[in-house]
Amino acid sequence: MSDDESYELLGFDNVLLPVGDLGEAVEFYERAGFEVGFRFDEGGIALLKAGKETPGILLRHEDGFGHRPPPWPSPRVWLEVPDAKAAARALTDAGVEPYDGPFSSATGWTVEFADPWGNVVGLTDYRKRPQLARRA
Repeated sequence: MSDDESYELLGFDNVLLPVGDLGEAVEFYERAGFEVGFRFDEGGIALLKAGKETPGILLRHEDGFGHRPPPWPSPRVWLEVPDAKAAARALTDAGVEPYDGPFSSATGWTVEFADPWGNVVGLTDYRKRPQLARRA
């Protein structure tokens, strides 16, 4: 690329997840412990907050996108939590069954869950490497 065609990556804006029903998706993710930053039904989108960061998970309604159970190769979004094992218990208590885990990862523990449309979200902690955690 020439200098006038180059660009700089500054960070995440949002991660978009397709869903077949915006209301159902918002209810599911609220049960999973997410806070809704905003909801724009006319545009078919809702933003889920991810901690104190401005970017979040953007749920986007897609016509004709039905429920589908995993597994299949799929992108995954992982978010940091203080304790993934506690997160797994909280998900189960809220009626959101973990898809995988908790399992040991390079930094600590991770639990994954899938929404009704097969989007996989992971909650991971840094218990093995606390110096890398957002909260030391």
